[in-house]
Formats: sequence, structure tokens, C-alpha cells
Amino acid sequence: MNRLTRLVPVMGIAMVAACGGAASTKIAPAPGPVSMSEPDFSGALREQTADQQVRHVLSRLTFGARPGDVEKVRAMGVDRWIDLQLHPDRIDNSAAERYAATFETNRASAAELAQKYPRPQQILARLGARGDRGDRAKLSAEDSVKLREMAGGLRRVGADLQASRVARASLSERQLDEVMTDFWLNHFNVYIQKGGPEPYLIADFENNAIRPNALGHFRTLLEAVAKSPAMLFYLDNWQSQADSTRPHLGGGNNQQRARRYAAQQQAQVANRRRGGLNENYGRELLELHTLGVDGGYTQTDVINVARALTGWTIKQPQQGGDFQFVAQLHDAGNKVVLDHKLAANRGIEDGEDVLDIVARHPATAHYIAFKLARHFVSDVPPAGLVDRAAATFTRTNGDIREVVRTIVTSPEFFSSIAYQSKVKSPFEVVTSALRALGAQPDNTPRTAQFVAALGQPIYGHQAPNGWPDTGDQWMNTGAILNRINFGIAVAANRVPGVSATGFSGADALRNAPLDQQVEGVVQALLGGHVSTDTRAILTSGENPFLNSAAALDSNGMMKPPPVDDPDLGLMVPPMARGARAQQAQKGVKPALRAATFTQAPLLKGLSQIVGLALGSPEFQRR
Repeated sequence: MNRLTRLVPVMGIAMVAACGGAASTKIAPAPGPVSMSEPDFSGALREQTADQQVRHVLSRLTFGARPGDVEKVRAMGVDRWIDLQLHPDRIDNSAAERYAATFETNRASAAELAQKYPRPQQILARLGARGDRGDRAKLSAEDSVKLREMAGGLRRVGADLQASRVARASLSERQLDEVMTDFWLNHFNVYIQKGGPEPYLIADFENNAIRPNALGHFRTLLEAVAKSPAMLFYLDNWQSQADSTRPHLGGGNNQQRARRYAAQQQAQVANRRRGGLNENYGRELLELHTLGVDGGYTQTDVINVARALTGWTIKQPQQGGDFQFVAQLHDAGNKVVLDHKLAANRGIEDGEDVLDIVARHPATAHYIAFKLARHFVSDVPPAGLVDRAAATFTRTNGDIREVVRTIVTSPEFFSSIAYQSKVKSPFEVVTSALRALGAQPDNTPRTAQFVAALGQPIYGHQAPNGWPDTGDQWMNTGAILNRINFGIAVAANRVPGVSATGFSGADALRNAPLDQQVEGVVQALLGGHVSTDTRAILTSGENPFLNSAAALDSNGMMKPPPVDDPDLGLMVPPMARGARAQQAQKGVKPALRAATFTQAPLLKGLSQIVGLALGSPEFQRR
């Protein structure tokens, strides 16, 4: 058995181990309570070396170091740099914002997008067809061409949204703010293929609900989300109304209030087909957005939260798609939510009081603290750190900035066991590669498609729980193979705006001996330390995993690439990542085969080393 043959299983073991999992590709259970053997960090000093601290904050509080970032943080000092990132308003981000403004979805309103890029059903109506197959068949050749051209506009909206996310993550100087924006967009997940107006509403959700509040107060963020048309549509609250057995806000002492709303809302209410109370948003508000699944609420609480939020709805996208409260749809009966009584004969105050109740609940403080500690420190965060972060949440009335500060300045964060212990999500793999190589921004959907090809289509998670934030949910042999191939694709200049030799010190390595090139890449891209196996792969110029059974089909050919959904430019790989993640992919229809990960190109010299480094276990860690 030769050396490369021996390395095949080693590569798989190393890659899975890099993600905090075992060598098996089975999905481990979700993290449970921290064991009694958890390390005691009370009174501990920072265990990481000064150099490790610099690299650690750049890997956890950014989407990866850009050329020169290590030197900047070292010169400023880790603590001053963290404090600066916690105050993004102090950082000049004008260049990134100017580039973000080039994306149409960041400039146009939902109404403007809906008017310019109508949905297929609207296009058919304009062409005089109802939309069934028979009517489509009756369209003239000229109208069929118009249909195809106009239908492509909705795909452009989705592609624009996705490309903008990648560009901002890659370019922003306010990196912690960008990381927190990504965190909250996942926490408050919405799904671009929900149907209806959702693609038009998502830019408003990101730019007006999430971004301005990513490091603000949780209660403010929660209300911005609750009144976001994208969330109200995604979780069906826009259709929720008091059922016929409940009092409506339109009689008794509320006649004046009802008349105030009636003129502008009566026609809209009459035209909507509604099915009574919808519990979807009320349930997810408690289970996923605030208290957590074990937060102590009951089914009765879910129902009463949903009742309190009746009448929280939206205008049609053609009218701006804005939030509005419709009094006639509101359940005006008395309610009890988490032992708090809500009096009868009120309106929007019911929902606002619910947001107050859940935002200040101790279970919410713990749940948010746990998720933030898991994101920044480890897949199973130390209980003591979670408790301290929850205490900060409570003491500061939900000040997200201070909760994050508690976590990212803690001994646990700077412990040796936290260093390079987290695995990158596909979004982080792609954006960190772009940043490491000083990539130019890409305004096409191509780079965002690589994120989807690795398993995380942007705005493409169907279930409201969002993408997983633990390494065991991302790793299997298919994922390992795709990440290796992505590194090679980057080095082969298949990713727009990227040069394999765009990292610091690359010019001096072009004609250097092989061992110096390997060491230079290790220092520049891999934090200066790699395993013996990784160094052997970089030196040999061949990753044996690409020739393993995991990479080839039964005929000895490279397994096919991921599939492309042409409707919105979303690419979804046929890979398993746990039951909930698999469920998130249901309904995404496979269509065109994409050439994202075809047969790996032959690379030589420094580019070859860079490609293999980007696919290494060390680069998958953060």
C-alpha cells in the first residue's frame, strides 16, 4: 500500500474531525446539557498565544482575514479591535455600501420590484391567460417569448438578493456587524421560495429589519421582524384573523376606532380569502425566536399569542407591501400569555405587549445567550459562559452588543479548546476564501451559486429553524468532496474576481522552491500550523480523497455535480445533513445540471498548493 492510498481514509477522518465530529458520517444528536466534566474557566486567563488571539478573532468575528488584516489587528491590539467592531458606526464602510447600492434589490421597493418583475401568474393574466396548461398552450409564439423573458425577471430578483449577501460579507469593513446580520437572518429565517410576494419582500427584511438592529436591543429587533412583511407572509400571519366565536375590534366602546380603520381597509378585507386563526407565527415566535422549545410555554400560550397578533398583516406588494394593523381582523377578547393578562377591547397593543413579555422572559435571555455562545465559542458552549451572557442580556434589557461583548472577551472564547474548534458553514467557506485571496466583488449569481452547491442556498432553507450551526450537521463524505473541489475551482480561476495568488506574500513565492511555497501558503491561509497529512498533500500536489470511492460513481466516473433550480438561481446538492436539514430541501425541484463541480482541473505550482489548502481540514475550521 503506497502513501497516497493510506491517506484516503485519513483525509476523511481529518476533515470530519475538523468539524468536531467523529470519523463516521452519521449525524450526531443535537447538543444537550453540558457535562459535569466541562472545564472550569472561572478566573482563567487567556490560554491562546498572542498570535492565536489575533487569528481567532479574525476567524470568529469576521468572515475571514483579508490580506493585511492580521497585521492591522496585531498593531491595534485584539481588545481595541474587538471594541471597534462592536461599534460599527465608527468604521468607514462607504466603499462596501456603494457597491451594495449597485444591486437593484437594495435600491428598489417591494412595489417597484413587483411591478417590474411580475410573477408568472400575473404575466399570464396580462397576456390574457389564466395560467393552466391549456391556456399556456393557447398563447401565441410572440406571447410565449414575452412570458419567458418576463419570467426571467423573478429569477434575477433572487439572484440579486443572493449575490448582494456574498458581496457584503466579502467587502464590509464592519465585519462583526456583518456576522451578526448573518446570524440574525438565520435565527429569523425566511424562505425565498415560499411563493407569492416573498422574493420582493426579502430585501426590505434584510435592510430594514435585520441590519439596523443586528447589534442593537433585542426587543427592537424582535418588533422589526414581527412587523416585517417578509416574516408575516412566510409564517402566514398576514392571513390570520379572529375566528367567528371571538369578539372583533368593531363594536361596543370601539366604534370610533373601527370607523377610523374601515374606510381604507374594508375593500382589502372583503377581497381576501382568510381561514381564521393561524398559529404558525405565534408558535415560531415562542419556539424559535424567543423562549426556545423548552422555554416553558404551553399550547394555550401559542393560541393566545396568535390571537394577540391577529390583524398584523400586510398590504399587497403593488401597494408597497408594507405592514399594517387591520382592526376588523383582530381578536379583541381577553387573553393570558405566559401568566400575563391582556385586557379585552384593545388592538395592536396586544401584539406589542406580547413582544414585551417574551423579550424580557428569562428563558429568552438564556436561549439567545446559548445560541450566540454556540456560534462564537463552541458547538456545546460552556454552561457558565451561557449563564453570564444571559445575565448580561437581562441586566441590559437585551442589549445585543453587550451580550456579544460578554462572550467574545471571555476566557472561554480565548481558551485553547475553542481555537479552530468550529467548522465553517458553506457560506463561511466561500466568503472566507474570497477574503483570504483579496477577491474583487462579484455582481453575478455565480459566487452565490457556489454557496448553494456546498449545501446552503442563500434564503433557501424551507423550515423556519434556519441552517444548522454545529459541525456535525454539515459533514459527510459528499460535503468533504464538495469542499475539496471548491478549493480547486477557486485556484483554477472558476470563481469570478478571484486569483489564486491574491494573498499576502504570493508574489515572492511564485518562483520559490516547493517547500517554501508550501510553507508560505500554510502561513498565509492556514494560520501557520497544519497536520502532517495536510502538509504531505500540499507537497505532493494531489489529494487522494478525489480518487477515493467517495468521489467516484459505480462506473469510476466523477459523481455528478449539484442540481440547479432555474426558477431562482438556487443550487441544492443531493446530500444528507440530518432530518431537519433534509426536510428543508423538500419541494426544491431539480432541473438543470450545473457545471460548478465538474472533473477537477489539473493545476500546477503555487495555484495547485493554494487549491489544496482551501480544501484542507484546517481551512474548514474557524
